[in-house]
Amino acid sequence: MLDKKLIKEKIKLIQEDLLHLKDYQNLSFDEVAKNYATHKVIERIIEVVINEAIDINQHLIVELGKGKLPFDYKESFLLLAELGVLPQKFAEKISQSVGLRNILVHQYRKLDEKIFYHSIKDCLKQYSLYCGYIIKYLDKN
Repeated sequence: MLDKKLIKEKIKLIQEDLLHLKDYQNLSFDEVAKNYATHKVIERIIEVVINEAIDINQHLIVELGKGKLPFDYKESFLLLAELGVLPQKFAEKISQSVGLRNILVHQYRKLDEKIFYHSIKDCLKQYSLYCGYIIKYLDKN
């Protein structure tokens, strides 16, 4: 059974984190790349936002009967497009954020600081849209 309350709580958490991330969006590249504390805060916010979205995706996919856990995190965004929750092109674009999340979580590859720096604005834009699409879907169903 779809737990709309749970999903809306997670959306609220994402939106709160995005508000905190906005505090860093106008920093210069050097202010982000060369300040350890600032860098780590931004890393953590982005990681948590993506993880919350993945949790929402998994709940929707399982409860709407599209799959059983486990499945690829990137795929979870694409499956939401198949379910009509997200537009296909948007799902393809936002699913790429899983790669950054994996680098942040597992540190299996050196982080490209330029990509990371640009991911601040990408995260703000994409995950704000993501929240809107999820809320719209919940309101319609």
